[in-house]
Amino acid sequence: MGGEMGESSLNADECIARLQRIIEVSRLLNSTLNLRLLLSEIVHAVCDLTDAETGSILLVDRRTGELRFEATTHPDGHAIYQMAVPMESIAGWVFQHNEPVMVSDARSDPRFYAQVDRETGWETRSLIAVPMAARGKVIGVLEVINRRNGGPFTNDDLETLRILADQAAIAVENAVLFEQSDLVAEIVHEMRTPLGIIAAYADLITREATSAQDRNEFARLIQQEALRLSQMAGEFLDLARLESGRVFLARETVDLTEVVESVLAALRPQAEKKGMYLEAVLSPNLPTVSGDSGRIRQALLNLVANAVKYCRPGDRATVRGEAGDKEVILGVVDTGPGIPRDLQERLFEKFFRLPIEEHRAEGSGLGLAICRRIVEAHGGRLWVESEEGQGTAFYFTLPIGHH
Repeated sequence: MGGEMGESSLNADECIARLQRIIEVSRLLNSTLNLRLLLSEIVHAVCDLTDAETGSILLVDRRTGELRFEATTHPDGHAIYQMAVPMESIAGWVFQHNEPVMVSDARSDPRFYAQVDRETGWETRSLIAVPMAARGKVIGVLEVINRRNGGPFTNDDLETLRILADQAAIAVENAVLFEQSDLVAEIVHEMRTPLGIIAAYADLITREATSAQDRNEFARLIQQEALRLSQMAGEFLDLARLESGRVFLARETVDLTEVVESVLAALRPQAEKKGMYLEAVLSPNLPTVSGDSGRIRQALLNLVANAVKYCRPGDRATVRGEAGDKEVILGVVDTGPGIPRDLQERLFEKFFRLPIEEHRAEGSGLGLAICRRIVEAHGGRLWVESEEGQGTAFYFTLPIGHH
């Protein structure tokens, strides 16, 4: 065992109640293949069962072999989302040795990785870390930190974590396999349409009866569909990396005013060509945030580009920015045709495109899914507000975090 043992503290009734709760959690784990929901349910359940202040799950990156934070109950968890933890750490030791560790004084353990506390403002005193193993292979580590009553963790807490970690590992593996197969099936299905168009026009070009003018038009359409395929493949890979944790987000001080100005400068020519107007209305002294400026710009660029795409000549799109106590809210508000209420929830589904766009065969249908992933990776949230005939507004938040 990689750490000291605690005493059992549960009487018979408490043991039965805890086992019943474990059974409930087990049923829940087997009821969903949504990976993010699954990870959230696991960490909240273990905190509840062990009376811990915070819980976290670290999963191994299959490409790099690094351990990265994938879920935590701590409100400042966005600061360490996707952070790689060295194998010399306590979690790394647990992962490598496939053994649990219970530590009553974390700071006196030479394996303690203090960078996590520095990034989040946590104060780790005691912890339990157990391996998550599925089909004989360790895929991650489940941790709880600090009992809420200030006392030590017990053998009962350790055993609870071991039971849930084994069940959680199998559920996570099943969810990952499902998402991978589901995403591959979706991309293959989506690629069939442009590939079919390319094949059809390529056949028409070779026919002797086809005029030179038609050949030029068919060549243009083939090029258009080939570019669409290229965009789709690129965005598919980007989304796959974001969902699998292979993208490491930079943690730098981001000036949102500069990001907004950069996005509007890039898209203003396209908007002016269409006869619509772009503007920014930002609160003075908009605070900086901690995050990846390139990814934040990518998310905002996508939202403004969508507004330009769907708005009509004479419409206006405004990027708004204001600060709350703990977060900045950015919005892209347009005066366009609006989005039917029954389609608004589907906007963030992979490959979904509004019906107005279908006949134009534009876009990959992945942009908003990528936006949501980027915003959530920064600890924020993204949503839409729209009324038909009254315009559309996309809003997202970014926490004002540690720098």
